[in-house]
Amino acid sequence: MRSPAWLGPRLDVCGRLRLSTPMSEQPPAVRSWHAVVESGDLARLDDLLADDVVFLSPAVFAPQPGKALTARYLRSAIVVLGPTLRYVGEWHGPVSAVLEFEAEIDGRHVQGVDILRWNEADKLVSFTVMARPLRGLEKLIELMGRQLTADPS
Repeated sequence: MRSPAWLGPRLDVCGRLRLSTPMSEQPPAVRSWHAVVESGDLARLDDLLADDVVFLSPAVFAPQPGKALTARYLRSAIVVLGPTLRYVGEWHGPVSAVLEFEAEIDGRHVQGVDILRWNEADKLVSFTVMARPLRGLEKLIELMGRQLTADPS
C-alpha cells in the first residue's frame, strides 16, 4: 500500500530522500542555487543574482530590493540553516521554481519553500521564502537577526 502524499517525502531504497526532479533536468538557475547551498561557496551568489533581484522575507513586510541586500539575506540564511538544511521537493516551470526545504534550528523544526524566479540570462530576479510552523519561524527570525547584525556588508 502506498503512503498518502501528506505523510511526507518518499525515500529511495537507501533511505535517501528523492527529489521530484532529477538534477540533470533542473533549470540552470536552480542548479546554480543548489551548488551555492551544497558548496557553502557564498561568492557564487554574485554570478547567480541579477542586479535588480528582490528578496521577499517571511519576517519583513517590505520587499528587499537589490543584489547586495539579497545576497546579505541569503548568506545569513545559509549560515543559520546550512548545517541542517535539506531540500525535499522541487517543482519548476520555464522561469520559476518552488523548492521545499526542512531544517532544524536550536531544536525547532522549520519547513518551508523557496520560490525562485529568473530572467533569460538564468539570473535570479526574485527570491521568496515562506516558513512554518510559527515557533520555527520565530527562532529563524531571531537567529537571522543575529546573523544579519554580524554581517554588516
